[in-house]
Amino acid sequence: MTTVLAPLTRPVSALLAKLRIDPFIAAILCTVGVASLLPASGATATGFGIASNIAVGVLFFLYGARLSSKEALDGLRHWRLHVTVLSATFVLFPLLGLAASFLSPGLLTSPLYTGVLFLCLLPSTVQSSIAFTSIAKGNVAAAICSASVSNLLGIVLTPLLVALLLSTDGPGVSGSAVLDIVLQLLVPFVAGQLARRWIGGWVSRHSAPLKLVDRGSILLVVYTAFSEGMTEGIWHKLDLGPLFVLLGVCVVLLAAVLTATSVGARLLGFDRADRITIVFCGSKKSLASGLPMATVLFGHGQVGLIVLPLMLFHQIQLIVCAAMARRYARHAAASDEDTDEQGELVPAG
Repeated sequence: MTTVLAPLTRPVSALLAKLRIDPFIAAILCTVGVASLLPASGATATGFGIASNIAVGVLFFLYGARLSSKEALDGLRHWRLHVTVLSATFVLFPLLGLAASFLSPGLLTSPLYTGVLFLCLLPSTVQSSIAFTSIAKGNVAAAICSASVSNLLGIVLTPLLVALLLSTDGPGVSGSAVLDIVLQLLVPFVAGQLARRWIGGWVSRHSAPLKLVDRGSILLVVYTAFSEGMTEGIWHKLDLGPLFVLLGVCVVLLAAVLTATSVGARLLGFDRADRITIVFCGSKKSLASGLPMATVLFGHGQVGLIVLPLMLFHQIQLIVCAAMARRYARHAAASDEDTDEQGELVPAG
């Protein structure tokens, strides 16, 4: 079967790579399309909702089982770098999100602005932050630690910031959401951490199939959320105008944080490798954590429009940061060549 499908999937993969579209984002968009055409309703929707809640628990259990607390704590010795990254993630981003409030409700609908602010409260990505830092010849060890600590703190900080900054008279957080956060996010994560001593090796050896479980869980969450949105008619409230404004907000938001982290890291006296780590770890937001968190915090009925800014921002950050990483790598290669040429001018003893 794989042999038969290979000639069909290769052109699609090549096209996505050429367009620099994340295949996972493409899968999410396809899931949204399926939910739009064939939304779950009635008893089927109830079943999908239960399955989605279970999937979120499994997802955070695996997060806990993967994350080495020892490595994260050992890496905290580079505390100035980590404080800088966490300040960008949980201070600068939220301030920019609050500053965008003047766009609502005039230019952005209330759910879309809620989504922008929620996006600003999320932790950094792990895989892409580390990957881009590695490509750019940055401090990979610090990136691993910083991104891991960001996600660890995000499980607690993001819900607290959402409860603090988002109004409950709009699409906000209900009182029961606190218990849902504990049961669906924190308890599975802690259970994964406790089980790591027994299953950590197995999880590491089976990272590829477990990645499918991760992504499958998120696609299930997306389908459930967008199906409920379709049955409740929330998509009829979305016009092209606010959508273009949202695109501009995401671009400006990313540009502002990239500029602030780059200039700030230089002013704080970090070397080149650390500056690269700060730029890539401090400027991105996690889709993998954000989608299930949104489902727990806002409920399936409201989450469809709220996660749109996150989905859009995620794709923009991948395209921009991929280009930046390649540029950093070219500069690093040019610097190495200059060093080699200068070394060749030194006579051998």
